[in-house]
Amino acid sequence: MRARLDWNPNPRTPGPMPWPEIPLRSNSTARARTPWHREPRGEVVTGTEDQSSPHSLICEKPNARESWFEESSPRSSAWAAGSDLRHTITRTQRPARSGSSTTRKPYVVLTTKHHEGYTNWPSPVSWNWNSKDVGPHRDLVGELGTAIRKRDIRYGLYHSLLEWFHPLYLRDKENGFKTQSFVHAKTMPELYDLVNRYKPDLIWSDGEWECPDTYWNSTGFLAWLYNDSPVKDEVVVNDRWGQNCSCHHGGYYNCKDKFQPETLPHHKWEMCTSIDQRSWGYRRDMEMADIASTSTIISQLVQTVSLGGNYLLNVGPTKDGLIVPIFQERLLAVGKWLSINGEAIYASKPWRVQSENSSVWYTSKGLAVYAIVLHWPEYGILRLISPIATSTTEVTMLGIQNDLKWSLNPDKGLLVFLPELPPSALPTEFAWTIKLTGVK
Repeated sequence: MRARLDWNPNPRTPGPMPWPEIPLRSNSTARARTPWHREPRGEVVTGTEDQSSPHSLICEKPNARESWFEESSPRSSAWAAGSDLRHTITRTQRPARSGSSTTRKPYVVLTTKHHEGYTNWPSPVSWNWNSKDVGPHRDLVGELGTAIRKRDIRYGLYHSLLEWFHPLYLRDKENGFKTQSFVHAKTMPELYDLVNRYKPDLIWSDGEWECPDTYWNSTGFLAWLYNDSPVKDEVVVNDRWGQNCSCHHGGYYNCKDKFQPETLPHHKWEMCTSIDQRSWGYRRDMEMADIASTSTIISQLVQTVSLGGNYLLNVGPTKDGLIVPIFQERLLAVGKWLSINGEAIYASKPWRVQSENSSVWYTSKGLAVYAIVLHWPEYGILRLISPIATSTTEVTMLGIQNDLKWSLNPDKGLLVFLPELPPSALPTEFAWTIKLTGVK
């Protein structure tokens, strides 16, 4: 069995290759192969690493890439803590099931392995350190994939290239990454196994930052993935395949955690952030001040889509596989907002102007332009500078049937008179969408 998981099973790609030979370098090729990922949307990522069990142990520093034990604790004690905690993870509930259909997420990404090395599937190269041997004794990657696909949702897999404590990785590191023992014995077998076994729609790579892509043999794997793998015609990948790749090479760009560009990028991108603003994993000691508000999440989603990106929202399940009520509340609230305003989000494209200020963001679809208003304007009069009215201009608010009154702005653009309704009668509590037709 393990012989079939050789790190480089494609004889046509015997080793590292230059990036120009990889199909995903071509924007046109990437677009043609992965149209499902091009449309702006909001997604959910669920993490099930060691961080879902302890509470004070996983409190991350703001904006830090590593957890507490990478920077603040001896490696030996951190490894022992992780090993002990794995036995407490039971996963008696099916992870991330609640809320999936209500929020209509086009794709969900599951953590298959985080930086501590524990795998959420029975990996042949992670003996006694996987979810089948230790903890829940279940194939979490397989079970969630089955549930997700029954709901017609795309399935993505997060995978960390490095492992903080693996002896082979530490030895390669001591050798200045001139050797690739860890890559050959661990990283590549895992990636090939995940693709062949679960056929993911998306691979969310991470843990690349200490080494160049030549150490990871990223181009060899990606050549196989795009040319010979069972998902070659549909799969999408991000840009974390080596310390020299982020924001330069990939089917789409993450660039960095919680990345938000200021202007419209020329390449497809994704913002990945977390409901718990201090951690990617579940924390029992999290406080309300650490939780992103519904208005913050919707604001981030709107800005991301206006700039042509996808929005990936992280949810950390408990050790039992549950999504705690505060996370459910946020997801359901976003789902409710999308049920009214999804027309301006799903399958939309950036307009010629992305925003006028911090309060108004634009998207477009067909002949319609959508102005999403994050803050209710003074006196209920919305000033839009960018749209140019014509004789056929019509203005409506999503969630309200009647047309809105409007007039030409004496300076430039339009004046839109928002409905005089009590807050409870408005279609949403946050972020109202003005639909414009017949404008230039």
